[in-house]
Amino acid sequence: MTEHAQRSPSERAALIAQGVYYVATGLLPFVSRRTFEAMTGPKREWWLVQTVGALVAVIGGVLLSGASRDRDTPELRALAVGSAAALAGIDVVYVAKRRIAPTYLLDAAVELALAAGVMAGRRRGRRPLRSG
Repeated sequence: MTEHAQRSPSERAALIAQGVYYVATGLLPFVSRRTFEAMTGPKREWWLVQTVGALVAVIGGVLLSGASRDRDTPELRALAVGSAAALAGIDVVYVAKRRIAPTYLLDAAVELALAAGVMAGRRRGRRPLRSG
């Protein structure tokens, strides 16, 4: 049976950082609407804010779980990099359209840094698959 290679310490750290960021930002709308809107601007569709927040928090939890198991899977990397790229893209497009506050560009920068951290950690920690 083939086992996945262990992930590099830097990739693990990047996944943990992204997981913590996602859990924190995903739960913020449930903790304090006032704080969330102070940072991002007023929202009309609060249910949508909470839906996205819940999904982001779940992604963060999955990233933390995967990183804690120290197993390397392409699916976990795809979730990390894909979700960061998707969220950054939405941030940039809708700031440009003036639909969301420019503060979302800070989130886009964080998202891209998180994705880059996972990808860079992967390149440094590349190891052949082990047989078990």
